[in-house]
Amino acid sequence: MDEQPGLQGSCHCGAVRFEMRGPIRRAMRCTCSICRRVGAVWHRSDDAGLRILSGEDQLVPYQFGTRTATHYFCRNCGVHPLTRPRLDPTVWVVNLRCVDGVDLDALAVSTFDGANWEQAAAALLAGP
Repeated sequence: MDEQPGLQGSCHCGAVRFEMRGPIRRAMRCTCSICRRVGAVWHRSDDAGLRILSGEDQLVPYQFGTRTATHYFCRNCGVHPLTRPRLDPTVWVVNLRCVDGVDLDALAVSTFDGANWEQAAAALLAGP
């Protein structure tokens, strides 16, 4: 995808709206217990690249396991648009299924073996 500043996204009911900076060239699926169940496809964004436009007060945090990651769900419709991931809780990962106009079939989507988190994180951080 070409440069795409200002990509718009939302939860299902529209209570939570956000904008993120592009381009989006790749994405990641995670096989951990929650990501597998919600079917999220993630894209990393730093704080400068993501802006919550409305409904921040409608986001409900959820944590489990080590309580390092924070998953955010809309309190109205239950959709899961954003997470502060365990691998780096200082950044956001955005569920691309919540971003308008993203063609997931056109993206390189890798898999993070979140079901075996420690080994997968070590391998990812070690690089190619």
